[in-house]
Amino acid sequence: MIHYFISLTALFLIQFSLVANAQEEADKDKTSSPNFIDDIKPILRAHCLKCHGDDKQEAGLNLQSYGSLLRGGSSGKVVEAGRSSQSVLFQAITNPDDDARMPPNSPTIAKSKIEQIRKWIDSGLLETASSKSMVKARNLTFKPSVSTDGKLDGPPAMPTKLPAIDFLKLTRPFPVLSMDASPTAPLIAVADQDQVRFFHTKTEQEIGRVAFPEGIPQVIRFSRDGVVLMVAGGRPVESGRVVLFDVNSGKRLAEVGDEIDAVLAADLSPNQQFVALGGSGRVVKVYSMTEGTLLYKLTKHTDWITAIAFSPDGKKLATADRAGGLHLWDPESGGILLNLEEHKAAVRALDWRNDSRLLASAGEDGRIVWWDTNDGFPAINKSNAHPPQRVQGTYGTIPNGVLAARFDAKGRLVTSGRDRMVRVWDVDGGEIEKFKLEKGIPLSVILPISANDPVSGDSAGNVIFWKK
Repeated sequence: MIHYFISLTALFLIQFSLVANAQEEADKDKTSSPNFIDDIKPILRAHCLKCHGDDKQEAGLNLQSYGSLLRGGSSGKVVEAGRSSQSVLFQAITNPDDDARMPPNSPTIAKSKIEQIRKWIDSGLLETASSKSMVKARNLTFKPSVSTDGKLDGPPAMPTKLPAIDFLKLTRPFPVLSMDASPTAPLIAVADQDQVRFFHTKTEQEIGRVAFPEGIPQVIRFSRDGVVLMVAGGRPVESGRVVLFDVNSGKRLAEVGDEIDAVLAADLSPNQQFVALGGSGRVVKVYSMTEGTLLYKLTKHTDWITAIAFSPDGKKLATADRAGGLHLWDPESGGILLNLEEHKAAVRALDWRNDSRLLASAGEDGRIVWWDTNDGFPAINKSNAHPPQRVQGTYGTIPNGVLAARFDAKGRLVTSGRDRMVRVWDVDGGEIEKFKLEKGIPLSVILPISANDPVSGDSAGNVIFWKK
């Protein structure tokens, strides 16, 4: 009898443990994926239904039921599955303007509740705990491909026959505004005042320079085969130009543009037939490199052009501006393909994964987005990728901008930010490495070929080869 009682007790404890574990897992799921009935409707009932319920529908909007919420109001839908930042409901309750924020004439909704609404929208607008997400499932599997457009005739291009140049003796090093890594050789090119410096990535030593008398190199890009180097820049409020160099000899191959201000953004198409450039004029100009003539202009942007990138397959052209505008174009015709709306401040960097499926954008709003360019959806979206650290004695808002972002051949993304950090992200957007700069700000960064660790250039003119 005693043995039987003990067995029943043990069974009860096991069952209780199983129920507790199941409840704990359910609570975890609930935390990770809020749903309308259990999590969101109570928030709306407390703060919104007085003006947007069954009895009263200001702006034609009824938030009382799941179906009526999805229908939206007189101005259209108010929630976008997977995109809280673009959802009118979320924008209304987080508006920094006291007069425009909802609910009106009331205290701001608690941050924890706002976070629940954000998670609910981003996880796919679940109606109940058993509902399926309305966010489309995406296969973002990456298979590394050859990064060039064809086989090289001979060994990879290295700067072995560069002419000697006279360069300025600066009183202090020039900030490294841009750098790029050859896709075929252990070589990086680094911006400097009136010149570009070459470094061997294995020895980490400088091995040559080419002159850029046009002024400050704002953008540096190797061609897909590593044979040609594009340098774009100029002198602010004076002149701007794009120059193509032969990497082996340093010979100037071509130049385009006759701007009245420095070129701030540019790229060379994969087939080396086109160069796109832009700057403070708010216009993107696309030139034919075979003819040296202007083909067309893109005039949709409303602010300075800050980043330009051709897709590796040559089928798309991405351009971005200082106001957060980001567009995809057909590079042959100049026709608009997609408007990519997410950034709220200047887009500082654009780069394509080498399968041309994903486009990465990074901006002064602290956001990094991996865009699925098939339909323009932000497949991975990190709103605070480089969170700033408050230094003792500082007050007010701390800038948390992301300043550079580059893919490598393995699909990893490396970024640098105003938080003085260099971060490496895997193909799923998970952070796998980070490196801290003790002084200065990392303005540019790349992951060289066959290297696991990044190289960055900072505001003090240093080129840093990071090691784990």
